[in-house]
Amino acid sequence: MGKKKVMVPLEQIDLTTVKYEPQVVQAPHLTGNVFRFFIKLLESPLIGPLVISHLKKENKMIEMLRCTEVPEPPMFVPEFPPQGPESCVLLLEEDGKPEERVESALKSLPRYDPATCWNADSTTPFRHWKIRDYAHAYRSKLITPSVAAEHVITAIEEAAKSEPHQPLLISFDADEVRKQAATSTQRFEEGNPISILDGIFIAIKDDIDCYPYPTNGGTTWLHKVRSVKRDAVCVSRLRNCGAILVGKANMHELGMGTTGNNSNYGTVRNPHAPDRYTGGSSSGPAAIVASGICAAALGSDGGGSVRIPSSLCGVVGLKTTHGRTDMGGSICDGGGVTILGPITSCVEDSVIVYAAILGSSVSDRITVRPAPPCLPDLSSHEAIGALGSMRLGKYTAWFNDVHSTDVSDKCEDVLNLLSRTHGCEVVEIVIPELEEMRTAHIVSIGADFQSSLAADIEDGKGKLLTYDSRTNVALFQSFSASDYITSQRLRRRSMHHYLEAFKKVDVIVTPTTGMTAPVIPPSALKYGETNMQVTAYLMRFVIGPNLLGFPAISVPVGYDKQGLPIGLQLIGRPWAEATILHLAFAIEQLFAENKKPVLFCDVLKPN
Repeated sequence: MGKKKVMVPLEQIDLTTVKYEPQVVQAPHLTGNVFRFFIKLLESPLIGPLVISHLKKENKMIEMLRCTEVPEPPMFVPEFPPQGPESCVLLLEEDGKPEERVESALKSLPRYDPATCWNADSTTPFRHWKIRDYAHAYRSKLITPSVAAEHVITAIEEAAKSEPHQPLLISFDADEVRKQAATSTQRFEEGNPISILDGIFIAIKDDIDCYPYPTNGGTTWLHKVRSVKRDAVCVSRLRNCGAILVGKANMHELGMGTTGNNSNYGTVRNPHAPDRYTGGSSSGPAAIVASGICAAALGSDGGGSVRIPSSLCGVVGLKTTHGRTDMGGSICDGGGVTILGPITSCVEDSVIVYAAILGSSVSDRITVRPAPPCLPDLSSHEAIGALGSMRLGKYTAWFNDVHSTDVSDKCEDVLNLLSRTHGCEVVEIVIPELEEMRTAHIVSIGADFQSSLAADIEDGKGKLLTYDSRTNVALFQSFSASDYITSQRLRRRSMHHYLEAFKKVDVIVTPTTGMTAPVIPPSALKYGETNMQVTAYLMRFVIGPNLLGFPAISVPVGYDKQGLPIGLQLIGRPWAEATILHLAFAIEQLFAENKKPVLFCDVLKPN
């Protein structure tokens, strides 16, 4: 092997010399029978390794991983320095009961005025029903959870039979939903609801355990090798709050894709444009919230999988800090890049669901030592006024590297409006080595995947995966132990670059995705597709929070010229969920433009 390139030590990097390099992905776009033939080549013992090696060389992965000397030591999971306290927050008891934390969350929200929600006429702008709308309707006997459940069941069943096919859920039992709703209805009749989440319909992504449903992770076989005996920890917390769990939401198989394509159960359609993808991998959770059937959903996010579909579907997606929520009971509970987080139609509902599910595992309390959880104080004008001291970091060259300027222009409008309205300061920052960070993330999430499923794949289950999953398996299997170590060295460098930026700013702001919802090629419905150019645009801004463990949120900020939703991403310092929720709420108040999705169900409609 030739002489290795030696990276400049971190303390010697001169940010004034850093030049942004637009990401260029070299890979074919394949669908249909051509894709099937490609997989045969890829899995052949002689040609396959040559194809993978060529693709890795074309995308500079071999140069980064095997021809570069990285002076820093590896960082195998996010390591955070101590953080200062956030301002204008309400502290929560991490070990408290979820329903008590939810009650605290209500105190952090603005006063609820039913008149603004229930006296609407035909001229009132569209908005989704919020969790507090459901609670008011139940308490005022405008509707019962059981009646609302019938609307939900009908919508799910009709969507599954519609044309085009809208397979929102992989596992669904109408009688199970009716049973939960009847119990909730009885509690309201007795005047004793458990919490504000009592009777609220929530979908659970298919890679998170929700008893008695199987967990397939979007595959056809995972339930055969992995039994479900209880709820995942986060799901149990939602159930303890009285939430009605409607079933297991569709997803991109094993979370290994950004579009939501799933040829096993059918591909979920974007509620705003049924000919387009939802984004993935939490495709079903985002679509079922955007379409109004559920007020919230629980997803997993290992490479933007909560934020990407939230952005493309026009809803809110929260990724928490690594270690903030307990991963127990999910198929990705042993990894270092994935978290579980809520998808909701509005920021205040994210605050409520986040309060319910938070709570670190025993091991995370030892390794990452989480700061005490807290929520933004949104209950007073003084709290909103505190935004004036907030510094927003923008790396302009990266911010503008999008497929359509509709995305960057709309996100730029947000920053300008925040400056004019609240006095927020926009600070130019530089984040070096973004391409190296992307490579480190691919190797890291690939290692997590291999450690969880390698035995099953070697046992023959790999041939039962979809073709795009098999493409990922071939790539992940090609990485060596030394590749992994190098990627973790790069991870430490990326952590340094972001933490240096956070010395100057409170929040880093980017578009959530570099493009709006892509069209679903008809030829991709049966066999799936591989389109790494689209994947690159969808993942362009989201992977830093996964690799480095930072909290991040996607909040809707409008639409492109085709009427497709655009999301803005806010990346916070470690444990600063309250800060990004606070800013997201302010943005939501400034951008009240909401379009009713083409596919929509009014669950609280009167009989």
